[in-house]
Amino acid sequence: MKANRFFDWLMSREGIYYVLLAFLLVVISPLALDAFRLNMIGKYLTYAFAALGLVLCWGRSGILSLGQGIFFGLGGYCMAMFLKLEASSPENTAIQSTPGIPDFMDWNQLTALPWFWEPFHSFSFTLIAVVAVPALLALIIAVAMFKRRVGGVYFAIITQAIAAILTILIIGQQGFTGGVNGITDLRTLMGWDIRTDEAKTLLYFVCVGMLFLCLIICAWVMRSKLGRILLAMRDQEDRVRFSGYDVASFKIFVFCLAAMFAGIGGAMFTLQVGFMSPSFVGIVPSIEMVILCAVGGRNSLLGAIYGALIVNAAKTFFSESFPELWLYGLGVLFIAVVLAFPDGLAGLYRRYVMPLENKLPALLRRSGGNAPTLPVEEIGRAHV
Repeated sequence: MKANRFFDWLMSREGIYYVLLAFLLVVISPLALDAFRLNMIGKYLTYAFAALGLVLCWGRSGILSLGQGIFFGLGGYCMAMFLKLEASSPENTAIQSTPGIPDFMDWNQLTALPWFWEPFHSFSFTLIAVVAVPALLALIIAVAMFKRRVGGVYFAIITQAIAAILTILIIGQQGFTGGVNGITDLRTLMGWDIRTDEAKTLLYFVCVGMLFLCLIICAWVMRSKLGRILLAMRDQEDRVRFSGYDVASFKIFVFCLAAMFAGIGGAMFTLQVGFMSPSFVGIVPSIEMVILCAVGGRNSLLGAIYGALIVNAAKTFFSESFPELWLYGLGVLFIAVVLAFPDGLAGLYRRYVMPLENKLPALLRRSGGNAPTLPVEEIGRAHV
């Protein structure tokens, strides 16, 4: 019975969209791109984790967070701490005045590893911390804000301020965090060299697999009763509250879930790029993540992934050609999308392409073709 339901879903329009995305990422990209370009695609996809969380927060629940870079950075720093400790073995750091600690600690005249670094000798603890540390900070922020019914633009400004504060804190504590340079020179994962082309290719597939896992979780949330409550909460929060639901608890849950997704993305970014710095924690990357979601479609899970790919590819191209103008162009892009195309690329697709898809089987039959007929049932806005 379950197998039949899965097959029916797979043959539906929604299932076909998911299969096409998987085919693009798993088959076409590895065959068409060299190792360097494939690693760039993997880097772009790490931002899609944060964009998926924003679809739940902003698109589904009406919670605009301008601080997702906080959680992306925390997940990345947790993974970077483990990798840096592995690269800072006594044998590798024998020339330091204090062997066995990261090089930037030795430069800042620390003589012992700080206590909060000690647990990151364990890979199991690191994997837990990648999701638990962002979720814990998100829980603190959400409880403090939502229990007091702080929302809307005030919540967005507060999250942006926290992103700025965390960036300043990381840069200021150079002896513990590596300062403005961040944590660099990350070489191995459990003795496995992550700098080779083979390793980067394998990490790309791990990233794609984790992304689809998060995508499935998001889709399940949006299809469930919880997703319907979040939608009602976005449109009529007072009515949901008067119906007996604890609105603050739902907001806290979805905000923490989005933080966990961003933390996973940050960890995958560190593994694929080989470093983590405060430049991926602050205000600018947080706004970029919102733009990815807006361009793809803030109500669309698949749109968020395509938005991450398209905007990051454009960023790479234009920042190389016009580095001083890119940030201004990013701001103009965000304003243009919000004003002219509030539903992003997914909205344009629904408006102009889906009607053609519905007419295509009839046109093929008239011309004598035997192409299979796509199901034409309407699917939720969240999945296009």
